[in-house]
Amino acid sequence: MPTYATKASDVQRRWYLVDADGEVLGRLASEIAGLLKGKWKPKTCAYLDIGDHVIVTNAEKIRVTGRKMDRKTYFHHTGYMGGGRTITLRRRLEKEPPEVIRAAVRGMLPHTRLGRQMLRKLKVYAGTDHPHEAQQPIPLKLGLHGRGYPGQEEDASR
Repeated sequence: MPTYATKASDVQRRWYLVDADGEVLGRLASEIAGLLKGKWKPKTCAYLDIGDHVIVTNAEKIRVTGRKMDRKTYFHHTGYMGGGRTITLRRRLEKEPPEVIRAAVRGMLPHTRLGRQMLRKLKVYAGTDHPHEAQQPIPLKLGLHGRGYPGQEEDASR
């Protein structure tokens, strides 16, 4: 019996809606990264982007544990001499809440072209409104880690 190899034409993507209100940042990001990678699908493979689209709302209402609000810093360089800049998590949440979640998820994806392709399927919004109603996203309850995700039953039967 030959070994099955997943092809790009076999991929069926779904849209999931995640409400980040009151969720812990790291736990939220790890589950979103698993969805973007397609880790919970029976036909998962490391060399193809078979993951689903994820819409995250209420990015401004996430939680962090401990003293990370004031101690966690983000660094970027402007490109000029002495142009290194740091910003705390509290300040970044005030200025750009969607980027906090996007940066956490980016760190959990492969740091290659494939990872950048997976990250394009992540849509993050600060409030409750999003422009993706036409895709009919499935609301997702976090904490399941792949067990009991809506829509996964049809994949298992194939």
